[in-house]
Amino acid sequence: MTDLTLTRADRYERLTRIRATRPEEIAHAAARRQRRGLPTDGERLMIIAADHPARGSLGVRDRPFAMASRPDLLDRLQLALERPGVHGILAAPDVLEDLLLLGALEGKLAFGSMNRAGIQGAVFELDDRFTGFDAAAIDAMRLDGGKMLCRIDPADHATVATLESCAHAVTDLAKRRLVAMVEPFWSSRANGGPVRNDLSPEAVIRAISVGQALGTTSAYTWLKIPAIPEMERVMAATTLPALLLGGDPPDIDAAFADWGRALELPGVRGLVVGRTLLYPPDDDVAAAVDGAATLVREASR
Repeated sequence: MTDLTLTRADRYERLTRIRATRPEEIAHAAARRQRRGLPTDGERLMIIAADHPARGSLGVRDRPFAMASRPDLLDRLQLALERPGVHGILAAPDVLEDLLLLGALEGKLAFGSMNRAGIQGAVFELDDRFTGFDAAAIDAMRLDGGKMLCRIDPADHATVATLESCAHAVTDLAKRRLVAMVEPFWSSRANGGPVRNDLSPEAVIRAISVGQALGTTSAYTWLKIPAIPEMERVMAATTLPALLLGGDPPDIDAAFADWGRALELPGVRGLVVGRTLLYPPDDDVAAAVDGAATLVREASR
């Protein structure tokens, strides 16, 4: 647990000191962690996402390096995790390990981010190789599941390798009875430009159709999908549980309204939101998280 007598600077210096001299403490903290069960029937989840830095995506709206300071990010994550109605975290290994050492994951769900090789803006961005957690590490650290990004571009040869890798990860997680959180997008890169995800209902439905069929079983597969217009059509494409992603919307109020409407649909089981809540325009993290948690709580009634 975090020593509350330490100053902020001392707490983060302690993290580096542990990593340098007693790295085995990370595994010990994972073994000691009090876990939380998956949702009961009718319960929606509120999960905080923090895996964007692992693929070089540090910007939030007009702040290109908003997530560059690790102490600042950890401050915001700890504040978010302490708010009522927040059930857990999705993050890459380095962030999850910091939070474990800070004692911030007690009684929370924890999902490990698995494929982060698709560095934002890189020529190989769609080659989403698995450079983070694998199923064995997720199991060993007593996490609750793994998340994988699955961008599908019919014009890019890297897509087939990503599909195959995601399928293996779904299978490996299911063998351990761990959740596989698949985030499918129909994507493209026009004239060598940045990768764009098609958020039309037709494209999201097509991506869901491919993503939910990955692996030897879908018994433990959940979807992570955007809240878009015509969500009734989108959710009719699957019987799998779905969590809504947050992204980086320009209009926060509109995003909240979209989430609220989508949460009313039976297959939608909650939110996985990061940048929008951790770096709101007014920097009031607690208020932003509380607002989203209220949407989730009201949908659970």
